[in-house]
Formats: sequence, structure tokens, C-alpha cells
Amino acid sequence: MSFKSLTIASRQSPLAVAQAELVRNLLADALDIPEAEREAAFPLRTYVTTGDRAMNPSLAEIGGKGLFTKEVEAALLMGEADIAVHSMKDMPAEMPEGLVLAAVPAREDPRDALVSAEGLRLDDLPAGARVGTSSIRRRAQLARRRPDLEIVPMRGNVGTRLGKLADGEADATFLAEAGLRRLGRDDVRRTPLPVSVMLPAPGQGILCIQARADDQAALELCVRINNSEAALANAAERAIVASLDASCRSPIAAHSWIEAGEFRLQAEILTPDGRASYGGERLFDAPAEPSSDTIALAADLGRDLASSLMADAGPDLDRIIPAP
Repeated sequence: MSFKSLTIASRQSPLAVAQAELVRNLLADALDIPEAEREAAFPLRTYVTTGDRAMNPSLAEIGGKGLFTKEVEAALLMGEADIAVHSMKDMPAEMPEGLVLAAVPAREDPRDALVSAEGLRLDDLPAGARVGTSSIRRRAQLARRRPDLEIVPMRGNVGTRLGKLADGEADATFLAEAGLRRLGRDDVRRTPLPVSVMLPAPGQGILCIQARADDQAALELCVRINNSEAALANAAERAIVASLDASCRSPIAAHSWIEAGEFRLQAEILTPDGRASYGGERLFDAPAEPSSDTIALAADLGRDLASSLMADAGPDLDRIIPAP
């Protein structure tokens, strides 16, 4: 193997490892590295993050975003790894100095999935059913759509939450459809929810490949697996996160896609109790081949939509985005 190996860093959770292995295979495919040589070409180092260790409180109570990325980013900055793989929805609005977004691979299904023993739709859950989630966004959206349901706290990785569901701690829960697909969990009975029913978290289904800003070899390799449509969506949705200074304490949803030649961006902000919701949409003609100019245009679109939502929310904005 003439290729100089690059070490990949990720969280230690099964989903994080599956995502890192997905990226390993994308990079290996780009270089035509045989399957038998891929682990040597891209060794994987995993890290337990603060968010993984603190499983009892909600993320909002222990600091919000960054809890699943800090240890992995520190390893990257110290040279223990050459690239890092994260779930984009876990990423804070700003990256640490010295690190950059190296690539955005193709997006997986961005929808939320309602998981229950019977595979029920959201409208089929009986009044009083217990739905387990600690996501501020999902709690607010659920309270707005189905105020007759009981929301109970539920944190943990995919396996942990499925175990809690099986133990009867709740009648149903939400999981990202992207995570279930990447884990190959076809056995899990669920109903993916249309974005018209539950708009997902910004960046849901998108992976973030991070590298050091001065590591030219890693950057040149990563760009080979960049997906232009996913990069366009990421730019728009991340601009909303940055503009709203969003964290895990903020009920904010956003999703963008290309349809019939148009790039469409939708976003929603809610009060935590779900009693008020402010949504909007922006669009522009989708380019045949997105460029740096169209990436910038998508980001501008996100910032414009975020400004409009903040204006619409008025006094409610202090409840949606609490002071640090």
C-alpha cells in the first residue's frame, strides 16, 4: 500500500463508529483501495465524550452542543488523528480555531422516525400515550401537534433508547431515520415522519468531516467525497443555526432540498411548550453544479430566513433562545 494512512477519529458509540466506517469506505473507494487494506489505510480511534458520560441530565442542562465533539476535536488538534467524523446536527455553530469542514458526504434520510412496538403513526398514538424524548425540538413539536400525549425524558444512544422502550419506560420514542439506516436496523418497527409533520433538526442526516486547516493532504483527499447537494443544504441549515445562536436549549428545526429545479429551505422555531411556532421558507433556482458562489447564496438564504423568524417571534424569542 503506497498510500500514507490517515487516522479517523470519532465518538465510541455504535452509530458514530458506523458513520466513521462509512467515511472510511468512501475514501477508500475514491482511492481504489482493496477492502482487505482499508482498516490499515484508515485506522479508527474512538473517544468517549462528555455527552456520552453524562447520560442522566438533558443536554440543555449540561451545556448543549459541543458535548459530543470536544474530545474528538482535541484529538484532531493534537495530531492523534488526521480527520474526524461527526453528526452535523451535533456540531456547534463555530469550529475551534485550526479546524475546518473538509467535506460533506451525501446526505442520508433526514426524517425523524416514530418508533413503537406496533410501528404506529403519530396520529395513531392513543391519548395519554407516553413518548420518550429529551430533545427540546421534538418535545416542542410534539406538544404542539399532540398535546394529549405525555412526554417523558429519554436519553442515550440508539441501542439504549430501544432498550428503554422495550422495558416499558415509554410507549414510543423518536430516532433519526438516518441513524437507523446507517446501523442497518431494519428490525426496528418505525414510521418515518414527513418533514411536513415534523421538521427535522438542522443538519440531520448530514455528516461532518473535519480536518486541520493546514493538513493539505487530508483536505485534498476529503474533497473527493464531497457531495455538492449535501454541501448546499448544509450551508443553508448551518447558517440558520449560527444566526439564531442555536443550541440544544433551542427548539429549532430546518431542512433544505432540491425539487423541480429549485433549492428550497424551510425552518421553524418554537416556544419550548409548543404553544407558539414561527416558520418560513426561502428558495432559489438550483444550480446544475453548485459552486462556492452558490454555497454562499445558500448561507445568505439561511441568514435571511433566520432574521425573518426572529422578527416574527418578537417577544417570544427570549423563550425560544434563552440567554446563555
